[in-house]
Amino acid sequence: MFDKLIEKVKAQPRTIVFTEGTDARILSAASRLLAEGLMSVVLVGNVEEVKAAAAKGGFDVSKAEILDPLTYPEMDSMVETMVQLRKGKMTAEECKAALSKGNYFGTMLVKVGKADCLLGGATYSTADTIRPALQLVKTKPGSHLVSSCFILNREEGPEELRTIAMGDCAVNLDYTDTVDKDGNVTLSGAAKLAEVAVEVEKCARVFGIDPKVAMLSFSTKGSGKGGTVALSAEATKIARELNPNMAIDGEMQFDAAVSPTVGQLKFPGSKVAGYANTFVFPLIEAGNIGYKIAQRLGGYAAYGPILLGLNAPINDLSRGCDAEEVYKMAIITAAL
Repeated sequence: MFDKLIEKVKAQPRTIVFTEGTDARILSAASRLLAEGLMSVVLVGNVEEVKAAAAKGGFDVSKAEILDPLTYPEMDSMVETMVQLRKGKMTAEECKAALSKGNYFGTMLVKVGKADCLLGGATYSTADTIRPALQLVKTKPGSHLVSSCFILNREEGPEELRTIAMGDCAVNLDYTDTVDKDGNVTLSGAAKLAEVAVEVEKCARVFGIDPKVAMLSFSTKGSGKGGTVALSAEATKIARELNPNMAIDGEMQFDAAVSPTVGQLKFPGSKVAGYANTFVFPLIEAGNIGYKIAQRLGGYAAYGPILLGLNAPINDLSRGCDAEEVYKMAIITAAL
């Protein structure tokens, strides 16, 4: 999987910004990316502190650009841009204070075109990575929310299930209707879940998956009632309207999604049941538990969360990540 991604990033060189330039894991990954000529690198932080941290760890980041928010010559222009983007919600002083932090500064570098993509979260929380992205880069046209996808890969097992996609396992707690002040539904929960399904399907394609999308539930084709059954069933219909070319079906249980025998028994005639490789969960509890079971008991390596729905590739690291994870997530981010 990564051989194909590396070919892609070499063919289309990108510039990635790391928001935590003094972190040893970031520096290790950055030195490797630069040595292999995979992408250009921007490290955010105090120049001398970044260089000292790199020297201490023996990492060669001499080809990286190091940018310090506190001495950045174009900061005034950045502040002005952010004030406009926030549309009166933040003063110039508040914007300057925000941009002095690596997460906001790095995100603004992407917004103004100084970098193509961003990877953060080695020390920042997921919320601290997503918030600047929503405020500055914003969601792309047609998107109403940010969601996420995990790509899981293993070397053994059925070939069609060696690389699979799961979403949303990290961002959206649940899918409830958005209503206006008069109580009118402006965006249904099912429409939100359908949007997640469409985005996860697109993400799966980047990783060489021919997506067959299962909208998961504890029910298959109306066998159960209550909970999120109706949500998943309605979201399936809406997703088909959003992308008529998607191979998608639901609602269905996980065994019906992956076992041809069970799938065709419970959901006869479905082109997805029994053959799914892309899985959409109706709640974050199910998604987060599900991907971790696959990772810890199923022998899959999990990559993500890959953030979906934004105007530019911005991704979040686990604070418990190691340098290898940073390296691979940087390749994934650049490939997007």
